[in-house]
Amino acid sequence: MSAGKRLLTMVLGAVTVLALLVGVRVTAAQAESNGGVRVMPLGDSITEGTQVPGGYRIGLWQRLAAARYTVDFVGTQFNGPGSLGDHDHQGHPGWRIDQIDANVTGWLRTHNPRTVLLHIGTNDILQNYNVSTAPQRLSTLIDRITATVPNADVFVATIIPLSSAGQAAAARTFNAAIPDIVWSKVSAGKRVHLVDMYSKLTTGDLIDGIHPTAGGYDKMAAAWYAALQSVPGTIGTPGVPPSPTPTPSPSGTSSIRGVASNRCVDVTGVSQANGAQAQIWDCNGQANQRWTATSAGELRVYGSKCLDVNGGSTADGASVIIWDCNGQNNQKWRFNTDGSITAIGANKCLDAPNYSTANGVKLQIWSCNGQANQRWNRT
Repeated sequence: MSAGKRLLTMVLGAVTVLALLVGVRVTAAQAESNGGVRVMPLGDSITEGTQVPGGYRIGLWQRLAAARYTVDFVGTQFNGPGSLGDHDHQGHPGWRIDQIDANVTGWLRTHNPRTVLLHIGTNDILQNYNVSTAPQRLSTLIDRITATVPNADVFVATIIPLSSAGQAAAARTFNAAIPDIVWSKVSAGKRVHLVDMYSKLTTGDLIDGIHPTAGGYDKMAAAWYAALQSVPGTIGTPGVPPSPTPTPSPSGTSSIRGVASNRCVDVTGVSQANGAQAQIWDCNGQANQRWTATSAGELRVYGSKCLDVNGGSTADGASVIIWDCNGQNNQKWRFNTDGSITAIGANKCLDAPNYSTANGVKLQIWSCNGQANQRWNRT
């Protein structure tokens, strides 16, 4: 064989091995979704675990597992050692607050976390990127997270120390603004919590002046774990399977009865046509009031029609109809423990308009608010 052919063979072989490794990696990430309470580690290289792959997620996972919490780390990224039981995360080395903000809505809609662990801002300091306005960017990012997943608890950490004197001072100034930011969200009724991460590490815990050593990452893990334990529900209950809140709709056929109206979700006029509107009507057990929740998150009626947000809209007031089942996100729904039913694509709740309880009121989606006109029972 000529030298050129040998080189080509070696390259093709390397590509094949790489493809296989990528395939294994994707399969492993998918297999790690264990139905537990979904937690999204969100941030930059310190979330990813630069210098110590897996970073704080290793110690956090081990603490959760030892206490028999059932937790599912979620995100589009994947790395870490075998001692980390779930490798999924949303950490992006080198990213600033604005870069996370530009992408976070899609990640949240895809993974719908129950809990978000946010540590971000270090790269704004390192890159000297409009540092004076970094707190405002953080505030905007938190607002975007809470608007997209209003039922999630968001833990906002102060950033860890930096070794460079000038950058360390900028980090302290940035951190000093975070408690007031968090308090403003809490005062507005948002589920936002402060985690004082800065005080848990010193520059002696840094391997390169920026990223923690293994011991430093474990100190972060301990801080996250303590914060999560302080807010009930954010990681479920030890030894108890998670509630259906973060999971797709449970399977089975039933009527769906409004808590406020005591009337059932009904297809207008017993129609089977695409576009027929969903309404509330006196419960009667007929086929147009029998909904089958599938493992894919659908609510099927007549076997092949799905409850659908008209046109895939995400706007308040978008109508709810039936349509041929197609697997798109505007046909996926989630039953929540408070009785609400969330439209996955819009992240809004199934709603009887204007709190009406009358026969024939056409259903819509609306920003979730916990009111009785957004709560339903399966019967």
